[in-house]
Order: sequence, then structure tokens, then C-alpha cells
Amino acid sequence: MIYFESVDRELPPLDYVSNWFEEICTQEDFDLGELSIVFGSDEWLLEQNINFLQHDFYTDIITFDYCENKLISGDILISLDRVNDNANRFNVSRETELNRVLVHGLLHLCGYSDKMDSNQKIMRKKEDYYLSLL
Repeated sequence: MIYFESVDRELPPLDYVSNWFEEICTQEDFDLGELSIVFGSDEWLLEQNINFLQHDFYTDIITFDYCENKLISGDILISLDRVNDNANRFNVSRETELNRVLVHGLLHLCGYSDKMDSNQKIMRKKEDYYLSLL
């Protein structure tokens, strides 16, 4: 079950996400458990980044992993300000960038990392593939 919440922004349309995430989990050999996706501003996510990770910088997403075995469970926190800025920066639609950030968070919960260049390439290929399913 996916729960959507917004701290200080209006929620974007998200009616497609549950089915999309179910398909991704199936292809990655996981079951989708409880997942909270929370949207907010840059300032809100910066506060979370400092409080929980001791990182004093803006980011588009923070993922908290509570997965056990092959059951996806976690919290995904997203800055809609960063999504909008990145959409402009990369010359893509806001929806495309939001979907990339959403799938990025889910891929983290599936065990993918983006800490090294080689891992970033794998993550980007997975993102592109799963975006193509929409």
C-alpha cells in the first residue's frame, strides 16, 4: 500500500503510481509492502536532511529503507521545488522529472545504489527503462 502526503505543497496527480510501482517490484522480484511518499519544499527537505542524515545541503529525494527480505517498505521524501528546478535544468517536463525521482527512490529500496559512477550508470538505465513503461 502506498500512502501519499504533502507537508506544504499541493499533491501532484499520482493515480498511476501504485500500479507502476507494483510492476517495478514484480520485475525486480520484490513485493510491495507499505510505502509512504511525502512531498514538500526545499526548506522542509533540507531540514529532514540535516536532522536525519546530518547533510547540510539541498536534495531532491531522501529514501528511508525499512525493507525486510523481499518486501519493499520505506519512506520517500521529495522536494517538489528541486523537482521543478531539475526539470528546467534538464529541459524535461515536471512530470518526467517527478517520475524519475519517484522511481529513483523505489530503486534504492530495491537495493540499487548511486554512490559510485558505475552504480549511477546502472541506476540511470533502470530509471530509463521503468520510465518507458509509463
